[in-house]
Formats: sequence, structure tokens, C-alpha cells
Amino acid sequence: MAKRELPFQSRQEFHEEGHRVFLPHLSVDCVIFGFHNDALKVLLLKWKQGPWCLPGGFIKHRESIDQSANRILKERTGLDSIFLEQFYAFGDPAREKGKRVKGAWIGKRFITIGYYALVEYSQVFPQPDLLSSECRWWDVDEVPELIYDHKEIMNKALYTLRLSLNDHPVGYNLLPEKFTMPQLQKLYETILGEPLDRRNFQKQMLSLNLLIRLKERKTGGAHKAPFLYKFDKKRYSSALQTGLRISF
Repeated sequence: MAKRELPFQSRQEFHEEGHRVFLPHLSVDCVIFGFHNDALKVLLLKWKQGPWCLPGGFIKHRESIDQSANRILKERTGLDSIFLEQFYAFGDPAREKGKRVKGAWIGKRFITIGYYALVEYSQVFPQPDLLSSECRWWDVDEVPELIYDHKEIMNKALYTLRLSLNDHPVGYNLLPEKFTMPQLQKLYETILGEPLDRRNFQKQMLSLNLLIRLKERKTGGAHKAPFLYKFDKKRYSSALQTGLRISF
């Protein structure tokens, strides 16, 4: 598991000297989605002696915004090369109303760049860092009160993800390597928040030529075991770049 790269020994030192490492006034907040037990999850942090928040961080002086987002994701999940999408910038002057840190660079106004990530739940082992006491998954429908405008950021990420379902494939980063068609449909239904017609969904998924049906079936079920599928990685990657036209 990667450790968070904060060259400080305490929160006080970070508050006093952080500007020497990070850009002032600009931050990154990441909405990390996972899928487990037929529920869409989001990864949250709990500040030490404070509320819950999205995983986020600051941009180093010699680091691009995308590089900082990927670094934050690796520190939080331990994963490399995962799906990461920049979706919005949040800059309301009052977005950090009630900030407790006064005087220090971190207590001043920040504009934050929002990213959302899709990760395979079972491969992530969340861990807190110097500034947090807990890091764990929450159902998106059961998220507690979040700091500042982080609930707005999370909702905007979910809205963006839902809009993207008609234009880009989803599933490779959220499901196990091998999965059934009902599992894939349940993922889409959970993201959309509504049921889908089984026959129409299967027809549309197969027409995209992104799935490889395996000879093996899922074991352990009471009914006739469904076939297992996996994504064609090359075609999936191409579809992410060129887009799709499907309708649910």
C-alpha cells in the first residue's frame, strides 16, 4: 500500500510549511466509486477530530493536475492505471465557509478540481493518513454529512457518471474480471437508480462487441447457472476513446 507523500511530521507543520510543497488556492477532490453487494459505494475520509470528507489533496509545484489526481488515487487505493475522469471545477467563494484553520495557507480560499474514479472494490484497502483518522466505504445513499461542498461534489460526479452511460462503457473497473450478465445489469441499474429490461439490456450489451462469453458458468446458484463474461480489453479501451451510442 502506498503511503501518502506528506514530508511533514505533524498537522501543525503541514499547516505552517505546506505552501513550500503545494500550490496555494488550488486543490483536487476525488470521488472514488466502487461496487459491492449490489450497491454503489463511495470512499470517504474522516478528519481527525472533524467531519467526513472526500479524498483529496493539493498540487505540488512541479506537478500537473492530472498527476496530482493520480497520486492521490494511488495513495488512497494502492492501485495504478485506474479509470479517472476530470468532471468539474468548484469555485464558489463561500464553498469552504466555516473553515477552522485561520491564517495559514490552507485556511485561505481554494478552488478545487473534481475527478471521479471507478475501482474494483475487492482490490482496494483504504487507509487514513496524517490528517485523517479513518478511511472507509459508504453506500452512496447512506453518506453522512460531509464537510464544505463535498456532498455537492459527490452528487455532481454521480450525475456525470449517469450521463456517460449512453456514451461510454462502464464495468471494467467496477466488476471482477469474470462476471455474469445479471451482475453487469445490476451495476447499470444501481448507477442509474432504476430497473432495466433484461432482454433489451442483454441485446444492447452484446451488440457493442465488448464482451467475451466464456465457456464456464457461475457456480453455487440455485437455478441454472448463467454464463460468465469478461471484457475485451482492447475494444473496451477503444470505446472509451471513441464513445458509444446506446440508450437505456
